[in-house]
Amino acid sequence: MRNNSVGHFKDVHVHAANVQQWNQDYSQLTAGSTESLLVQLLTGGCHVFLEQINQRVVQHGVAPRGKMCFAVPINVPGSMRMQGREVDDSSLFFLHGGEEFMFHMPMGMQLLSITFERELFEQALAQTASAKDVSLLLRQPVIRVSSQRFADARRRLLAVFAHAMASDTHDSVQARQHDEALEQAMLGELVQLMTDPACDKQQRTSSSTRSFIVEKCHRMATTGQFDVPSVFELCERLQVSRRTVQNSFRAVAETTPLNYLRCVRLNGVRRTLMSTQAAHLSIGDAAAQWGFFHLSHFAAEYQALFAELPSQTSRAALPPQVIRGTGPSASSVDWPVR
Repeated sequence: MRNNSVGHFKDVHVHAANVQQWNQDYSQLTAGSTESLLVQLLTGGCHVFLEQINQRVVQHGVAPRGKMCFAVPINVPGSMRMQGREVDDSSLFFLHGGEEFMFHMPMGMQLLSITFERELFEQALAQTASAKDVSLLLRQPVIRVSSQRFADARRRLLAVFAHAMASDTHDSVQARQHDEALEQAMLGELVQLMTDPACDKQQRTSSSTRSFIVEKCHRMATTGQFDVPSVFELCERLQVSRRTVQNSFRAVAETTPLNYLRCVRLNGVRRTLMSTQAAHLSIGDAAAQWGFFHLSHFAAEYQALFAELPSQTSRAALPPQVIRGTGPSASSVDWPVR
């Protein structure tokens, strides 16, 4: 049964909660109000969604189990890192189901994500003469392909998705035929990209040291909530110089270590506030959970990042997963054309 939706959101956490099947947190790193778009379609065999967020965001989570997960960058207006690899707009992203990931998304980026049921993808792959080569290629989270070939495939993928979102039928047989056509078209484009002679099947790209440092610090900030490490402590734990840490954050996240860690923790407070009722947890207690003990300073920093005071943040009335955004119909979406 097809399920499609178009949502416009004012918060990255609500946006993340509305991405079906994915277990992930989004943390906003640049200051200001959020404007985001999420267009998604779910069939029996795949889940396709297009997202765009006006702020710089770091995504951290686990890919849905039993799936084969691809992503195609549509518009990349700044530096971008996927699983520690520096990537451009001619790189195909891939995750195995159940794999932990971290993705640094620049301001205003558009990304098309396509997730297949593992069995469906493996059936399609088995029909190609290069199944073994592609399986080896899929050990990498970033697959570099021919720029022109990728641009052509991207246009076709967007056209197929836009057509599927615009189609409307109440006939169950016809709807299933449309869904199968969508699945096969998406599968065909991605498999052709990876079996193309111009795609190096032996490519190996390792995670950079700078990305490792940022990701390690990110995890420290989110798992040790009551013992927030300083930049000096991070340097000691990682056994690297302060300059190395500073250069790593500049290269990966375009900010300072102090600002990055503060933003990640402020996002943690925001998620906590939005998922709890005011009667059950005070703002001060939520802030303290994430290492903020001076409420006036905390409130000022929170407002600077999210353009609202903590007291203005909506508290939970319903479980987070049922929060839904509103937006126009799919036919009114301004589909990107590359």
